[in-house]
Amino acid sequence: MTAIQLNAEMLRNMSVIAEDENLLKRAVKYLRKLVAEKEDPTLFTKEEFFRRVDEAKKGPSYRLEEGETIEDLIARVG
Repeated sequence: MTAIQLNAEMLRNMSVIAEDENLLKRAVKYLRKLVAEKEDPTLFTKEEFFRRVDEAKKGPSYRLEEGETIEDLIARVG
């Protein structure tokens, strides 16, 4: 389906529930959730998350020495 067809279908469906305030509230709540997901740059799929974890495992790793603080570690490794 094209964007125009999807938009037309959405508007047709909205006209069907237009008389029911509770259904409209649910639809608006769900649409807000979708908009928030689209705007959130930190969201990614499960597959992408695990791909990024695997990539990170390939990179360098650092350990805290005995008595070392996180600030000391950052200063040590740059």
